[in-house]
Amino acid sequence: MTTSHHGHAHTAHGHAPHHPHPKQHIELEARFLGVDIPELKAKLKELGAKDTGEDFLKEFIFFDKDLTWQENKKTLVRVRQSNQGVHLAYKHVEEDTIDGTEEIEFDFEVSDLEKVKLFLERIGLIPYCYQEKKRHSYTLAVGHSHVTVDIDTWPKIPTYVEIEADTEHLLEQAAKKLGLDWSKALFESPRNMIAREYNIHMENLRIFTFDRIEYKGDKQA
Repeated sequence: MTTSHHGHAHTAHGHAPHHPHPKQHIELEARFLGVDIPELKAKLKELGAKDTGEDFLKEFIFFDKDLTWQENKKTLVRVRQSNQGVHLAYKHVEEDTIDGTEEIEFDFEVSDLEKVKLFLERIGLIPYCYQEKKRHSYTLAVGHSHVTVDIDTWPKIPTYVEIEADTEHLLEQAAKKLGLDWSKALFESPRNMIAREYNIHMENLRIFTFDRIEYKGDKQA
């Protein structure tokens, strides 16, 4: 159930200037733990999936100044720098179900993550955590549609697989094509999944990188 809202402003010459468009949608995602990654990559290749490349994601997580977002573990603003540029997203988890995450995403045509970070600070948000993640993405045809398959690696956490699609049916069909056990699919947010499975509570982290992990109160691990 993905809905996008796009407004087009036309110039006197009849052409729309290029502006970033906000995208608002309910995320439909399923995650799978304990997957044999080389075997999965071989399966993706066999199925003719398009390898869209590897990325090293650098992210700042922002909370409100009163840290109520941190306490309720439901809301955050994320600034992400990837190969595609800088992306700003608001995330709110209504509940840990297949369609429980509301995401409003804005794509900024800027090359400097620090400028976006400074902007958010100036409007009163707090850059609470800096984190890194490795991601290898594929696009897989399922019927007449396509799904995104991401292989995600966080620091200190075993690599897992995430599938994103427009409908639950597509998610299930993609999982079956890839030989993944749909009965073991997880639909909670990554932060809640990581807390439950690996006892790493990301809302308490100040730095979460492959070189360093630091919790609030300067407790380091």
